[in-house]
Amino acid sequence: MLTARTKSGTIFSLSNECEKENLLILRKNEEFFCPVCGEAVSLKLGNQRVYHFAHRSGTVCSDFHESESLYHINGKLQLFHWLHMQGIPAELEYYDSNFGQRPDIMFHFAGNRYALEYQCSPIPEEIFIKRTQSYIQHQYIPLWIIGSKHIKGKRSNTFSLSNFDYFFLRKTTTGQFVLPSYCPEEKRFHILSTIHPFSIKNATANSQLLSIHQAGIEGILEPKVTNQFNFTKWANEMKKFAINWSLHPSPDLNRFLREIYAQNLNLYLLPPEIGLPVTHSLLIQTPPIIWQTYLYIDVFQNNSPNSHIQLKDVESKFNKRIKLNEIITRNLPQFPSEEPFLAVREYFLQLERLGMIIKKGQSIYQLQKGFIIPSSNREKEERNQEFYQKNRSILGKI
Repeated sequence: MLTARTKSGTIFSLSNECEKENLLILRKNEEFFCPVCGEAVSLKLGNQRVYHFAHRSGTVCSDFHESESLYHINGKLQLFHWLHMQGIPAELEYYDSNFGQRPDIMFHFAGNRYALEYQCSPIPEEIFIKRTQSYIQHQYIPLWIIGSKHIKGKRSNTFSLSNFDYFFLRKTTTGQFVLPSYCPEEKRFHILSTIHPFSIKNATANSQLLSIHQAGIEGILEPKVTNQFNFTKWANEMKKFAINWSLHPSPDLNRFLREIYAQNLNLYLLPPEIGLPVTHSLLIQTPPIIWQTYLYIDVFQNNSPNSHIQLKDVESKFNKRIKLNEIITRNLPQFPSEEPFLAVREYFLQLERLGMIIKKGQSIYQLQKGFIIPSSNREKEERNQEFYQKNRSILGKI
């Protein structure tokens, strides 16, 4: 940690540039204590690491169950100085005794109080949830920023994201999902937006890199994002995913394949209307090609054109799949009230835009035309090409 309480009760911070000689004198003449547990701490002035305070051996502190890496300490210091240079009132490792939490940085901006947590190592979901809820309950806006080393780029605009990475999703005031990260080694922010998962671990996303010397707090809280979407990229990734998926089967995949084969369907011969990108697909861990195939089987397969579809029936069938663990939802601690069925509503909106269905009431749709199932790979390729050319402008904006 970078702050400690002196014997007189004042807070001493290592956030300011301090000469080692002065700190050596201070260490010799001063005693330091943890602001949280009150135990004595040592001032570490080694040559290999950032100067810091550390609990002594055998000390148990409820607030410091995580060891801080050099990557973390440097990032926390850089973010603190970044706020300070903008004239933003900020306090490093501020301890709020009202509820016993200590964000990496507390700061005030535009009439709001923020708790900035810079997280560089995984923590249990229950701890992330507890901290987030406590901040909100005590009138803080939590700002979680993950270390950029966790954001693994695979190909152009394709990223590998773990369930833990998704915890850091936040929304702009315009409702856009963004995932902010920071790298202290490169001294820049990396912001992902328009994130669309096509598998459990992989997603397409727009990427924005911002130097800490050029970025302001507004650019992190309200980054300029576009909802333009590269549908061709998405289609190619979905195709690769289906091939790789079949080469590395899993119990969940085998379960899915058994059901679709029983329905005379083939993974490689699904229509292009199955596996469409929707914004709230983030709430569902199961790949879109699976949960949308289940919707086809449960809702569309046995309905003829002009038949009516009640959304409440769709939701009931969707929830049944969830209870059977055939569809797995993703928990996003910063959005506890977001319902996964939002993704289904958005999928219906996509189908409506494609002319597959017509909305007849608040929660009633009429099927206009059935899904055409390709009978061969050649037919599928021809169907896909026609579909993408015709609907690129419709699906290119989510």
